[in-house]
Amino acid sequence: MERRTISFISQGLICRGWLYLPEGGGPGRPRPGIVMAHGFSCVKEMFLPAYAERFCGAGFVTLVFDYRFLGESEGQPRGQILPEEQIEDYRNALSWLSLQGEVDPSRLAVWGTSYSGGHVLYVAAFDRRVKAVVAQVPGVGVWPFLLESLGLEAVHGICGRMTEDRLRRYRTQTETFLPVVAPPGQPAALGSPDASAFFQQPTPGAASTWINQVTVRSMERLIEYHPADAVELISPTPLLLVAAEHDTLIPLAAVRKVFERAGEPKRLVVLPCRHFEVYPDGPFRRQALDEEAAWFETHLLGEVANRG
Repeated sequence: MERRTISFISQGLICRGWLYLPEGGGPGRPRPGIVMAHGFSCVKEMFLPAYAERFCGAGFVTLVFDYRFLGESEGQPRGQILPEEQIEDYRNALSWLSLQGEVDPSRLAVWGTSYSGGHVLYVAAFDRRVKAVVAQVPGVGVWPFLLESLGLEAVHGICGRMTEDRLRRYRTQTETFLPVVAPPGQPAALGSPDASAFFQQPTPGAASTWINQVTVRSMERLIEYHPADAVELISPTPLLLVAAEHDTLIPLAAVRKVFERAGEPKRLVVLPCRHFEVYPDGPFRRQALDEEAAWFETHLLGEVANRG
């Protein structure tokens, strides 16, 4: 297995990442390719190498990258997390990967987790280059959950505060920032104890490029974003959803509703864990990886075996 440091252009800025190359591949023996990126505010060093190494070991050329405005990639302001921009990065990553001699451009897949689990649903719905998709603990849309849990008046109040910040940005032409996580009782983008514990734990690879900062504009877009709207368009691309039974960020019921709307082929795997427990080494990550690698093998390698 070889890991190369790479870069590609997205909307005029440089995205940086790692390309994992399996043994025995090369320009004369192209392999299927997988594009991967992390969830809300996270950078590639935060547990993703373990996933990429597993997929690469199974025979897939695997690209892991940082979105613009995050990690080692270019873009100002830092901590700008706009879903439409991150989707563009995914699609530009697919374009770059498809042009590599080690990759079979007819067998491309996308993998996403949490916020990017929603992104890959959107990408797979509209980008027909994608031949398999895995969405792990996927963010399937915030406002329906807020409406159900808080009520219409509270949702209107949140949107009103976002509108106030939009007016301030227009007047000053500057961004306002929030911490991603903060001590209890202080404003933060992710206020759950699970999120605070995840971002404060030691990370393999020393994710020194992660910053505890997100623009308020990003929170406005997060509330408006509902990537599962077009889930019906994913079929016949094979779709695997991996959900967490005790997820307090993304309710299992919401993931089940999206799964029910999706066409075949599809599979839903529910792990008996919480949202962030799929990342560190342990039984839940191993189970997720087993299911995800098998899905890619069946739908990207299996068709080659069948043709043979």
